[in-house]
Amino acid sequence: MGEEYDIVNLIVLGVISWTTVFLLVRKIFSDRSFELCNRIVSTIHGILAVILASLSVEDWSCPVCPLASASTPKQRQVLAVTVAYLIYDLICCLFDVKFTLDNTVHHLVSIVGLAAGLAFQLCGSEQVAALFITEISSPFLHARELLKEFGYRDTDLNLAADVLFAVIFSVARMVGGPYITFVTLTANNPLLIKAMAVGLQLVSVFWFYKIVKMVKYKLTKRRKLVGMPGKLD
Repeated sequence: MGEEYDIVNLIVLGVISWTTVFLLVRKIFSDRSFELCNRIVSTIHGILAVILASLSVEDWSCPVCPLASASTPKQRQVLAVTVAYLIYDLICCLFDVKFTLDNTVHHLVSIVGLAAGLAFQLCGSEQVAALFITEISSPFLHARELLKEFGYRDTDLNLAADVLFAVIFSVARMVGGPYITFVTLTANNPLLIKAMAVGLQLVSVFWFYKIVKMVKYKLTKRRKLVGMPGKLD
């Protein structure tokens, strides 16, 4: 029971900490947009989540092992840090002028899925592996938007960031994602955990579809700019 309170306290402390980081970034970049400051915080979380997830892996020959087993304290701490971030980011999204329903649903599904694992104290290996593949592309996602705000829209650098993000996302979510979903569904996991695994994979498929459209649009736009003298000078 004491450990459960520790996790709850860690989540509360995490929400406060992520909010504090945002306020500091907002103060440093006071002349920049709300979205840019939030994306900087999101980039920090993405990098931190990948590092913490990597450090919590017990056996790199089988990163998702042992399946359907009790979560280790380190795994629960890693998941709690991300739950805290997701709660902070969900609140931030409500204040952002670019509020979108799909992003809100993504946050809610993620929070419920991770919170279920923390509540059951099961599936730590599967959830940490899922956290790794979902966050590995996050820094590149935010980098492409940060580059635009810093004046690098429609440049080779911005296009490279777009393509790099799309490739990493596609490999992680559409190769690693289905594998983790499969092992989660076939292992002796609670029904809610299995439902959340399917939900997260469906969200990944939806974003994959949007990313394919984005890359197609960017490449088409790039070809048109190349064909117009002076546009790339």
